[in-house]
Amino acid sequence: MGSFACAADLRAIGAEGAWADLGTPRTMHRFLGRAAAEHGDRPAVSFQLLSAPKSRAETLSWSQLHRRVTQAANLFRSLGVGERDVVAFVLPNCTETAVTLLGGAVAGIVNPINPLLEADQIAAILRETKARVVVTLRAFPKTDVAQKVAEAVRHAPEVRTVLEVDLLRYLGPPKSLIVPLIRPKLKPAHHARVLSFNAELDRQPATLAFPDPEIDRVAAYFHTGGTTGMPKVAQHKVSGMIYNGWCGQRLLFQPTDTVMCPLPLFHVFAAYPILMSMIASGAHVVFPTPAGYRGEGVFDNLWKLIERWRCTYLVTVPTALAALMQRPIDADVSSLRGAFSGSAPLPVELFNRFEKATGVQIVEGYGLTECTCLVSVNPPEGAKKIGSVGLPFPHTHVRILHSNGSGHVLKECGVDEVGEICVANPGVYEGSTYTELDKNHGLFAEDRFLRTGDLGRLDAEGYLFITGRAKDLIIRGGHNIDPAGIEAALMSHPAVSFVGAIGQPDAFAGELPCAYVELVQGAEVETAALFDHARAHIHERAAVPKHIEILPELPKTAVGKVFKPDLRRLAIARVYDAALASAGLPVRVAEVVEDRKRGLVARLERAGEVDEERLAHVLGEYTRPWEWA
Repeated sequence: MGSFACAADLRAIGAEGAWADLGTPRTMHRFLGRAAAEHGDRPAVSFQLLSAPKSRAETLSWSQLHRRVTQAANLFRSLGVGERDVVAFVLPNCTETAVTLLGGAVAGIVNPINPLLEADQIAAILRETKARVVVTLRAFPKTDVAQKVAEAVRHAPEVRTVLEVDLLRYLGPPKSLIVPLIRPKLKPAHHARVLSFNAELDRQPATLAFPDPEIDRVAAYFHTGGTTGMPKVAQHKVSGMIYNGWCGQRLLFQPTDTVMCPLPLFHVFAAYPILMSMIASGAHVVFPTPAGYRGEGVFDNLWKLIERWRCTYLVTVPTALAALMQRPIDADVSSLRGAFSGSAPLPVELFNRFEKATGVQIVEGYGLTECTCLVSVNPPEGAKKIGSVGLPFPHTHVRILHSNGSGHVLKECGVDEVGEICVANPGVYEGSTYTELDKNHGLFAEDRFLRTGDLGRLDAEGYLFITGRAKDLIIRGGHNIDPAGIEAALMSHPAVSFVGAIGQPDAFAGELPCAYVELVQGAEVETAALFDHARAHIHERAAVPKHIEILPELPKTAVGKVFKPDLRRLAIARVYDAALASAGLPVRVAEVVEDRKRGLVARLERAGEVDEERLAHVLGEYTRPWEWA
């Protein structure tokens, strides 16, 4: 294990040898087996169902986790899963989720599915991945996961077996006596047989019952591209999964570390940079409550949970940080050495507030589902450039390119010149990123560099800055929302002629969906009616616009497409003006300009004496930059 403080440290690590020659395990089972051999009885994974600091918790050692994952892999093979067949799971966090994720990748291809999706979306993913086995929850109070999966399986004919995880085993009396009395009754109308996950696991041998050839293969499918409409499914190879773990072990974690991770295991952030890094380093990860940060009482108890487990690192996202900073630090968190933030840009104000409250700096990084996650990170031991997502990891090559639609490179960008971020590393599955062949066309520059769809720049020291998104996705608290779904819903209103949906700045979520509308000539409609129409036709609550505005005419390109940069300018000015007025500051946005390095920048003008510190505090809540006009 080592750490790094600058680009020279990363170059030295990269020069130790080619990735293929580093001697990392070639299969997921060998990867986990090495952790069990080296760390045996040390804690690997802990989970507690309830958020109270003294709630019951379960901890598996590395030996126990290795045994349980081996049994899971044997179980999946016994149910007809070969190395090219899919085990899907629709689970919140619990011990069984980690076991399924790893066991599924050992036996075949594991497919984590977000349990917050609706039944028709879950069914669409199950059909796309041709899943044979689904692991999910047994019906349990306060969750409808079992009901949604039962309905989804009805529309996924290739699913043969549903394995149910019963959360009851994590409860003690009196709750363990009450739950069976109030458990929802579920009579599935689907064709698959339903079995108990743990009961079936217990019947399996603790040594691998099938060959484990050292062949690099696809071992995971993760859905991406938003949850409106049919998500794209990205393919991850074993080598890419292990690369994430190698990065964590080589640059950061030690066997003595304990990492608090209230993020879901159906997301690449928790699955790869965290869980794979734990396997590579022998560190310990703690998952508090099935819903993580969304869990009841988690924010109120998180400082106390960090004290309980003596956590050295916290894994977080900007929305969670914003909520956490509203709670006083009511526990001993002196064990914390660092915190990681990803999934969305981190506002400067949050970085500063967290450091002031804890004495610990947040390390911001960048990853994508399409890259099996990790791309870059700020140096844990060195200067963190706030607003940057850091330096590319060893064996990761980032280029900033101007390219045309087919992926043919027209021009490599210079220092600080904005272009499309393109990535090559062991996590990029060249030519086959998505399961659907058509979705891979034009996705690679020079047949090697994945075109991320993100716009950014590299500075003179090699730090990567993200300035916008070519894909136009709205990222609400790390959750991707496709604006096309919002636009289609509002366009279905008879009075609407054009719609432009964008992400408007938000101090808590980073972005919130908003929509600008141009009406059919001569038509009249109230904004309230458009909100009602949106709520009725947009099935994902997170995607319903927070602001709808009718304009006489939407800005358009020469070919008649809605020109979204102008809409973003309008939204930035409106949101910033409202925040400044609410704070009683005599300042307004004079204009929003495009800056070559920073993207859209709000230029301010004053109408009186201004408290500069208060101004910086108010606008520091947002990720978009500002300056005086």
